Amino acid sequence: MPVALVTGAAGALGTAIARRLTGDGHQVALNDRPGRDVSALAAELGGVAAPADVSDPAAVEAMVGDVERQTGGYIGILVAGAARLTVAPFAEHDLDDWWRIIDVNLGGTFACAQAVLPGMVERGGGRMVLISSEWGLIGWPDATAYCASKAGVIALTKSLGRELGPLGIAVNAVAPGAVDTPLLEVDAAAAGVSVARIRSQYVGRTPLGRIASPEEVAESVAFLADARLPTLLGQVLHVNGGTTRARA
Repeated sequence: MPVALVTGAAGALGTAIARRLTGDGHQVALNDRPGRDVSALAAELGGVAAPADVSDPAAVEAMVGDVERQTGGYIGILVAGAARLTVAPFAEHDLDDWWRIIDVNLGGTFACAQAVLPGMVERGGGRMVLISSEWGLIGWPDATAYCASKAGVIALTKSLGRELGPLGIAVNAVAPGAVDTPLLEVDAAAAGVSVARIRSQYVGRTPLGRIASPEEVAESVAFLADARLPTLLGQVLHVNGGTTRARA
């Protein structure tokens, strides 16, 4: 079974995805930036740690080669979930930080997809699951860089779906809405309210009446990573409890 590379694996969502794919029988390679240690999780799951800053294409290429050497296999599944989120009014957003978000969220996804592509082509197929966001569809105040980067991930998904589909490589995306992770602290701090309050606000705008757990998003990733779905290409799963569909 091919190795599954999960980027952003130190976060709550990345960890849930890695656990889910391990449960499906995949050996996982766990990536996060240097300084965010995933070695304990890798040992627990029988996988390998793969530290690298995804915004650095050379580091990503070296990381992919190291994963293949450590596992003796090839990366047949990419889950590109590494992300950066900061919030600030558009007129006040630091330009360097704005581009850093784009470089990590969109540039990092591009670099990872490009780095694993040769191995997938050589072996006649693979699966890429790119993690976007509901905000990449609807936008959000004070989060222009994040929204722009995640909209770019959706465009990348659709373009690669068309380009790589003939090679047997399925590229799809998941666009979660609010997820119950520590990232809610960023939203709460920006709004000047408690985490409980921001969670309540998100619940209030969700037709389902609650927000998603990381494990629920991981289920959608596992669905898209399933090689038994070869005709699912360039699609975006909206895992948000109905918020996008409920909007005019």
